[in-house]
Amino acid sequence: MIDLTNYDPNSVGNPNNNIFGLPTNEDDSRLVIVPIPWEVTVSYGAGTARAPEAVLKASLQVDLFDPEMPDAWKQGFYMRPSDRKILMKSDYLRKEAELYIDYISKGDAVEANQFMTKTLKEVNEGSNYLNNWVYEQTKVLLDKNKLVGLLGGDHSTPLGFFKSIGEKHGDFGILQIDAHFDLREAYEGFVYSHASIMFNALKEIAQLRRLVQVGIRDFGSDEWEYVKNSDARIVTYFDKEIRNRQFEGQTWKHITEEIISKLPDKVFISFDIDGLDRKLCPFTGTPVPGGFELEQVFYLFSQLLRSGKQLVGFDLNEVGIGGDTDWDANVGARALYKLCNLLVTSNS
Repeated sequence: MIDLTNYDPNSVGNPNNNIFGLPTNEDDSRLVIVPIPWEVTVSYGAGTARAPEAVLKASLQVDLFDPEMPDAWKQGFYMRPSDRKILMKSDYLRKEAELYIDYISKGDAVEANQFMTKTLKEVNEGSNYLNNWVYEQTKVLLDKNKLVGLLGGDHSTPLGFFKSIGEKHGDFGILQIDAHFDLREAYEGFVYSHASIMFNALKEIAQLRRLVQVGIRDFGSDEWEYVKNSDARIVTYFDKEIRNRQFEGQTWKHITEEIISKLPDKVFISFDIDGLDRKLCPFTGTPVPGGFELEQVFYLFSQLLRSGKQLVGFDLNEVGIGGDTDWDANVGARALYKLCNLLVTSNS
């Protein structure tokens, strides 16, 4: 493991170094972040495919001192460069998907248009390619006993990672922070849509024992029926429900303890940034009124750490790009740093 004993955590972030300004390399770092520059099926705002680079830049402004886990960074965090081939493939297929979405939004039949039929096939094949690529990348790292985090990109990106986590760790649960269920089956015809990630995870990952969703506030009736018929494999805490319970006197501490009690011993955090209040993520792809303060989510994560459950991996997705201050990337970098600290501390 890399020796960071003499590194000054209070120095100015060096842009020639890696994530958070750390002078790290992959081989010697305990935790490796895999960026996934992919946003093919996003159905509203775009830009998240370039979030990893923006988060990397913003991470130089993150102070390394975390009073809760002051020395976690010394285990070494390293973020790989974004794969340009994946980004180029995303850019190409995104343009195809935009044409397709515009076509179907007007009520026209896909099967009646040869070009649109071909486009849908290409997008689905591309998404399947991405899933396999993510699986292979993360599996190799897990086989080397690295801790792994994923930085998207849209929320379709972690499916292959879920698969490699299941093979590595056996049964596990997902703690999902999100404004949306993400339980639509082949949304807009895209089998691996960003709106279908948890549907696909539950369908394809046998080791996924339970999905606990927190902050949900925008969903369809078909998704709600799916949750109700899941035989408690899915447990959902709606944003409105959480607020009402707090209005009636329950503490966030009590609610977080209940949330954590629903999770198995091994937990994967899937953090869609739109689970936060939009003031913290104004350029996220599918914003919804409501949502958490960042410190509320951090408190939930801290309670998870104190519970003794093992954190086995994380993804952070849907960080937007836009504006003059890189505010979304700034918030994303801080969320990423907390997740990194949590993962290494949980496995120390």
